[in-house]
Amino acid sequence: MKVNAAMTTQTIGLTTTKAPFIESAQAAGQVFIHQPYELYSEENQETWRQLYARILPRWQRYAHPKFMEGVGNLALPGDRIPRLDDINKFLSPLSGFVSKAVAGYVPAYVFFDCLRTRNFPTTITIRDSATLDYLPEPDIFHDVAGHVPMHTDRQFSDVLVRFGQVARFAAQRAQEMRGDRHEQLQRLESNIRAMARFFWFTVEFGLMRFGSELKVYGSGLLSSYSEIAHCIDSDLVQRHPLQLEWVVNQYFEIDHFQELLFIVDSFDHLFSLVDQLELWLGQGRLDNVSRGEPVINETDLNSFLLADLG
Repeated sequence: MKVNAAMTTQTIGLTTTKAPFIESAQAAGQVFIHQPYELYSEENQETWRQLYARILPRWQRYAHPKFMEGVGNLALPGDRIPRLDDINKFLSPLSGFVSKAVAGYVPAYVFFDCLRTRNFPTTITIRDSATLDYLPEPDIFHDVAGHVPMHTDRQFSDVLVRFGQVARFAAQRAQEMRGDRHEQLQRLESNIRAMARFFWFTVEFGLMRFGSELKVYGSGLLSSYSEIAHCIDSDLVQRHPLQLEWVVNQYFEIDHFQELLFIVDSFDHLFSLVDQLELWLGQGRLDNVSRGEPVINETDLNSFLLADLG
């Protein structure tokens, strides 16, 4: 008996690592795609509903008020996976940002340069219902529910744009370097590692002072039901005021709760730290940061070396 391919794909849905639509896009070399909303299965929709319902009270308790304001401004639905077109109708007038569907991994420079142009690469698959608590790679709940509400805030979105400008400066430095090729690659690898660590400890896992309290603004925490509480309440977490020299030399691991987090005072403070990051890059102070995670692969290196800076 012949099985209808479209029906089979729809039954399978858009589950992370199990989506034929994504596999086909990747095989074709596509980075940016559309969101085939009709392919989401009922199980996919139920996964979103469960993720949203259980984390909402924790957002209300632990999230920075600007995040909760963003949830409201996006009219972020709890009963269904959002359509990116609907998200962008609310998002773009507020900050100029749009969520742009991708087929998976985006090379480092391409990702950072998207931020510079106010485009956010957005994963469209959703985690398996059997793994609600942990996913080693982004999914639509992490990207849309964790990241995008903060993008509605003009101050925070300007931080992302500024960070993208720093990445462009790093690519320009790498391409203009003359002399030893090994030295060029070593320096660029260090620069990318420093930027990745900064992004991790701020945009992904950042804490911010809000009056006498600590609040969460990092998307990795905001999309994790367990860690959003752990990062504030647990005595096992070290929390320190952010110092740039610490952050760019601090490795991180993705497969367990973070043991070390950094605190900024405000969004203005965060913006000034990105300015400082660019200054240090130009001074060569990011050319030899400590080794360790994250590992910088050849694709990420080439994304900077071959970037079109015209």
